[in-house]
Amino acid sequence: MFHSNHLKMIKYARGLGDTLIVGVSTDELVCSYKRPPIIPFEERLAIIEALKYPDIVIPQRSLDHTEIVKKLNIDVFVVGDDWTGKYDYLKELGVTVFYFPYGDGVSSTKIKEEILENYKEMKSKVEKRVNPDVKIK
Repeated sequence: MFHSNHLKMIKYARGLGDTLIVGVSTDELVCSYKRPPIIPFEERLAIIEALKYPDIVIPQRSLDHTEIVKKLNIDVFVVGDDWTGKYDYLKELGVTVFYFPYGDGVSSTKIKEEILENYKEMKSKVEKRVNPDVKIK
C-alpha cells in the first residue's frame, strides 16, 4: 500500500540524481515474498506515474537488480531501510546504495493492522446491536 513514507523516499531519491527511475513491484513479485498486494499492480503503477518526482516508472519483476542496473546505467539505488543489507551487492557494480530510514511512522503493515482492528471493532458493535424489527419468541 502506497503511503507517506513511500512518498518521502521518492522525494528524497529525486534529489540524488539527474533522472529518477522508480520500480513498482509486480503482483507476482510481491506474492513471492509476502501476501498478495491489496492494490493491484496497474493501479499502483498509475499512482506512481501520477507523481511529479519520477521521470520513468518501470515494472519491478525481480528482487535481483543486477541486470536492470546494468541495462539502465543506474548509479544510485534507494530502498527502504527494512531491506538494509539486501542490495549491498550492487556496490560491486559501482552503485551507491541508500537505505532510506522509514522510522516509526507509517507502514503498509501498520495500515493493514489498523484497518483489520477497526473492522473487528465495528463488526463486534453490529453483532451486539438488537434489531427492533426482529421479534424473538
